[in-house]
Amino acid sequence: MKHRLLLVEDNEMIVKGLKYTLEQENFEVDVAKRINDAEDMLDTVTDYDLVILDITLPDGNGFDLCKYIKNEKELPVIFLTAKDDEKDVVLGFDLGADDYVIKPFRNRELISRIHNVLRRYNKDKDEIVHGNIRIDLEEKRVYVSENEIIFTALEYKILVLLYSNIGKTITRDKILDKIWDIAGNFVNDNTLTVYIKRIRAKLRRRR
Repeated sequence: MKHRLLLVEDNEMIVKGLKYTLEQENFEVDVAKRINDAEDMLDTVTDYDLVILDITLPDGNGFDLCKYIKNEKELPVIFLTAKDDEKDVVLGFDLGADDYVIKPFRNRELISRIHNVLRRYNKDKDEIVHGNIRIDLEEKRVYVSENEIIFTALEYKILVLLYSNIGKTITRDKILDKIWDIAGNFVNDNTLTVYIKRIRAKLRRRR
């Protein structure tokens, strides 16, 4: 499932870079540079999954737009702003924002936060999408550029664990703690290395 986002941001450089990054992650991204434009798009488009919202905009205040979204649309909102005063952060959350990210920001961290918010709204629970890789969690199938790749049960389990934590640091010890083979035996470090090599090889062949 491809998620559709509305990015409300008037900085052209941020819009260009972030839109490209999000589209590489298989998001569909619409852009509004003014509050009035954003409201028109929200009234016209019915399938937005999340709004990324700056606070300082040419025709008004992003806080007011957040209040409108929460009252009228019930969509998740992530503030993306340079306003880092505690009172602004608190006000953002008081208005119902689901996350508050300070500029300058790291793309991978923002993408991780987007997925976390979507999961909380049950909009991101059936699949994991990263670039041209799609993991169907319901059917337990993996696709690269829509070509299915066959993984063993344990390879699939490791793959889902890794792709569920993109943007986070996940140690080998943590992976080992989560992974057991099909017979219920603990997987050691050397065996994990072999499995990860196999996973990478299978993904690489289909790219």
